[in-house]
Amino acid sequence: MREDLAQKLDEAARFGGEVDELGRALSRAGVSLADAETEVKSQRAEVNEAADRVGALKLARREVDKDVEHLLESVVERHDTSLPRVLGDYHMRSQPGENELLRIEELKRLIGRMGAINPAAIEEYEETQARYEERTEQMADVEQALEDLERAIAKMDRDCRQLFKDAFEVVSAKFQEIFPRLFKGGQARLVLTDPDDMLNTGVDIVAQPPGKRLGNIELMSGGEKALTAVSLMLALFLHRPSPFCLLDEVDAPLDEANVGRFVEMVREMTGRSQFIIITHSKVTMEGADALYGVTMEEPGVSKLVSVRLVAAGEAASAVNQ
Repeated sequence: MREDLAQKLDEAARFGGEVDELGRALSRAGVSLADAETEVKSQRAEVNEAADRVGALKLARREVDKDVEHLLESVVERHDTSLPRVLGDYHMRSQPGENELLRIEELKRLIGRMGAINPAAIEEYEETQARYEERTEQMADVEQALEDLERAIAKMDRDCRQLFKDAFEVVSAKFQEIFPRLFKGGQARLVLTDPDDMLNTGVDIVAQPPGKRLGNIELMSGGEKALTAVSLMLALFLHRPSPFCLLDEVDAPLDEANVGRFVEMVREMTGRSQFIIITHSKVTMEGADALYGVTMEEPGVSKLVSVRLVAAGEAASAVNQ
């Protein structure tokens, strides 16, 4: 057992030495692996940098290719020639002399002053010329229409002036006849505020009732104003009667004598127009051909009532005969 133990101890010592040697080898291998990994990282960084440079160069090459393509197109467009063909035999051509260079510079200045060449200039000019001719024709039509309109307006102004003048003279004459009849005397007339401008002139009423001084209508009483206005209205109806005339309480400011004369004048004009008068005057009602009113036989119940005075008067005359 002692011999076996000594043998085992020798083996253990040998194995311990081997383990130590293997540990040192493992350490050296770890150092080598770390160095290798560092080298790999460095190589990867160089590869990535090279890849970036390659990408940038490809991008720059595409830009250069575009510039070259644009240059070739520009040369074809401006000089009508192929740049590769010219460069192919350029070395075989004779170099331009001083006179040729001066001529080239002169031609460049002339071309520069001419500006950019537009190949579609002829078509654009023709289109612009067509639009110009169309606008010119339209302008001529507008100017002709404007002249026609101005002539029509001038003619309408002349006709309006003449019509207004004729109507004013007739109405003024009728007004001077009717006023004394309604007032039992006095005088009145119509006066233009601006006789030189018949289209914009105003009309003033100058009246003189019996026993008063001649003056503007604004100086009259309410009844006199109403009767004067009625005189002017009747004068207008005598000049240009209408089928119907609606009067609302025009006799309210008048006394019975003036109302009687008013009713008499209206009766004379019933052959030309039909008068519908809203009134509370008994004198005016007595002169009417028909009455229409509202009565209340029972409280709160309204009833329409109509009376034909002409028919009643004819029936009474027949009975008396």
